[in-house]
Amino acid sequence: MKYEIKYKPSYSMLVVSLAQGETITAESGSMTYMDPNIEVRTRKREKSLLGSLGLSIIGGQSFWVNDYTAVNGPGEVGFVSAPVGDIEKLEVAPGRGFIIQKSAYIASSPSIDLDVKWEGFTKGLFGQGLFMIRATGTGDLFINTFGAIDKHQLDAGQTLIVDNFHLVGFSDSCSYKVTRFGGLKETLLGGEGLVTQITGPGEIYIQTKNLREFVDWLWTLLEPRVRSRAR
Repeated sequence: MKYEIKYKPSYSMLVVSLAQGETITAESGSMTYMDPNIEVRTRKREKSLLGSLGLSIIGGQSFWVNDYTAVNGPGEVGFVSAPVGDIEKLEVAPGRGFIIQKSAYIASSPSIDLDVKWEGFTKGLFGQGLFMIRATGTGDLFINTFGAIDKHQLDAGQTLIVDNFHLVGFSDSCSYKVTRFGGLKETLLGGEGLVTQITGPGEIYIQTKNLREFVDWLWTLLEPRVRSRAR
């Protein structure tokens, strides 16, 4: 499967060129265009009904994914995501899986399994969600971010503390725990809130922009107009 990530890093779009018979799996709603000889099949993301319901209702991801297959010759299909930012390819292999934010998934090889990794209320807390997705198997995994992607490689025993709204994903070989930023006063007044302490070995992917802060900044511009119109 050939691919190209165009318009990096701010307005990235994933373009996949499929040979006849090749398939790419993508998040529902991410397709921007495709050749007419691309056949689309909708299926459940998980193998079991319970797993599918868990990823849809608990994990916040859609209940369905689309398989795009080239028939009667090669074909091309493009994918994007809602956040204004970058797209990165992660190589998944046996013993080399990843844990990613539920909103980071955009597409993957059909041989990759996606599963909800439930770790309790606080250990699994990522930004504004309660769960993450674990990707295992063999193939390519494409993730999207808000802003650019900042990659860190951790050695065994090396630790990095990341704000939850900036954390995109990390290798499943890493250990982690979610903690408050500083004391209670810092959590309430400092702005960061909860952070994740990640210990290697493995990779960490961070997004350079914070969606929560971006929304707060927009509100500072919109609030005066909303208040003036409400009078």
